[in-house]
Amino acid sequence: MEAPRLRLRLPFLLLVALVVSPPANGWPPVAAAARRMRIEPLPTAALRRLYDTSNYGKLQLNNGLALTPQMGWNSWNFFACNINEAVIRDTADALVSTGLADLGYNYVNIDDCWSNVKRGKGDQLLPDPKTFPSGIKALADYVHGKGLKLGIYSDAGIFTCQVRPGSLYHEKDDAAIFASWGVDYLKYDNCYNLGIKPKDRGQDDPALWAGKVGNSWRTTDDIQDTWKSMTDIADKNNKWASYAGPGGWNDPDMLEVGNGGMTFAEYRAHFSIWSLMKAPLLIGCDVRNMTKETMEILSNKEVIQVNQDPLGVQGRRILGQGKNGCQEVWAGPLSGNRLAVALWNRCAESANITVKLPSVGLDGSSPYSVRDLWKHETLSENVVGTFGAQVDVHDCKMYIFTPAVTVASS
Repeated sequence: MEAPRLRLRLPFLLLVALVVSPPANGWPPVAAAARRMRIEPLPTAALRRLYDTSNYGKLQLNNGLALTPQMGWNSWNFFACNINEAVIRDTADALVSTGLADLGYNYVNIDDCWSNVKRGKGDQLLPDPKTFPSGIKALADYVHGKGLKLGIYSDAGIFTCQVRPGSLYHEKDDAAIFASWGVDYLKYDNCYNLGIKPKDRGQDDPALWAGKVGNSWRTTDDIQDTWKSMTDIADKNNKWASYAGPGGWNDPDMLEVGNGGMTFAEYRAHFSIWSLMKAPLLIGCDVRNMTKETMEILSNKEVIQVNQDPLGVQGRRILGQGKNGCQEVWAGPLSGNRLAVALWNRCAESANITVKLPSVGLDGSSPYSVRDLWKHETLSENVVGTFGAQVDVHDCKMYIFTPAVTVASS
């Protein structure tokens, strides 16, 4: 039986420029522009009220990274501690060969259990000689050769959650060695923290503080491959929507799509809501052996484009209907005066979910073109006032509403 994963709540991710101070010759143009970037003002009072971004940017790192949520793969959800350098290399190969890399999944992230159980000479971190005999630098070079980026894992305590060496009291040395290996991304956990008070560590509610040290931060406990875990986590992450934006993202944990614990409809809902919430899209299944259905979900370009939209406003739960409010409407603004809308049926039976357009911030008297992102077709060029659809049990339908182009009569 695997040892329990002892995360002591709310780790955060540092998507990493290990040195964030400006270089001697100033920031390059892209990074300089990113440092000035903030969410564009939403065009109407209704949108500003529903999709509040008032807390975004208060403590933003502004290091030029993560202008959209990070995408990639992480080893933990499927492999846990059963990882080795061959798995990482093969996964990098699979991301490329399946076309997922071309869709933006470009981080290959090694989670816990990569390191030796003890530090080496001079207290230096060492890779496990049995599972990573070639070393992390060689692995980074391989991943970079595929046009991808390598991520690694450490911990803010004396041990990682699986009792490998943590970085507490070794922060600068560990950061330096990660940089020397060519690591692009650091996931930083929070186990075995010696009971240091949260106010000294910033453990509680990272959305309130982590933006000045990292580019994304966990807002929830670890996800499990179950409907209950996924839905509970979505609700918890929704609370922090006003803190997210270009350069800093709320992270409700990695994707479980394809791991077998949920139905196709539930995984489709999982991917839809994570995309709408501007969550990092980190695949958690074995991409070397995916089913056609898993690939269909993970490769949906139109849903990915919602996640990667440059406006960077986190979508959120707008209303619930029916018994216990289980017929839900989630929505979020996109660039170009568009709106993404998800009709999510969390009920135990199919349901017709209807939304009045003003309730999601749209003009109820103006026409909208409606695009179905799972059917990949435009349903109507002239929706006015109200829109609805039949949604199967635990499924989610996702649309983009675009102001219709009207042509003046001659």
